[in-house]
Amino acid sequence: MEWSWFPVQLSFFVAFIATILALLIGTLTAHIMVTRKVKGRAVLETIFFLPLVLPPTVIGFLLIIIFGKNSPVGEAVEWFTGRSVLFTATAAILAAAVVAFPLMYQSVKTGFLSVDQNIIGAAKVDGATNWKMLLLITLPLSYRAIITGVILSFTRAFGEFGATLMVAGNIPEKTQTIPTAIYLAMETGNTKIAWYYVIISILFSFILLFSINRMKEN
Repeated sequence: MEWSWFPVQLSFFVAFIATILALLIGTLTAHIMVTRKVKGRAVLETIFFLPLVLPPTVIGFLLIIIFGKNSPVGEAVEWFTGRSVLFTATAAILAAAVVAFPLMYQSVKTGFLSVDQNIIGAAKVDGATNWKMLLLITLPLSYRAIITGVILSFTRAFGEFGATLMVAGNIPEKTQTIPTAIYLAMETGNTKIAWYYVIISILFSFILLFSINRMKEN
């Protein structure tokens, strides 16, 4: 195994796209859960947080079942794109988005709940719709919580390993991310190369988490 920038580049790309997906879905979901009376709220939120506690291999297994060739979703994707989503960079993005979603959802929801309800009430009296309030009031007033969610989700997606290994594999120059590159380096006895990837991962994660703490202090 030789040193390559590809795992670093792919890890950033996967984490970036996965974070965007988690942000969009997490924001929409949090908005619905906060502003509407949702039946089975406790059950739904329990499902949302399962990726935080389930073994990554369970997440990977479920993604294989959902997007495999024998599933309706997998067949539809293969018919539309001409190939299976498994063992591609797209599969790595899906795995990263799933494990990052709970962190995004919780952060955004916390931000939404912290918005002064008097402001929301005044906006409703003035005739603002739920979507206008979301775009013009709730999101701007929740920006700190949203930024925190983005950073935590990106960091989590950047370090995803177990589910990614199952659904995307560890194919050099194709689906190999930093975590899977470290795994392969250790398996092949290339400790020096593993250290390179470990240092990059630690430094980048430290910078992101440090930025959250600095933001809380200000």
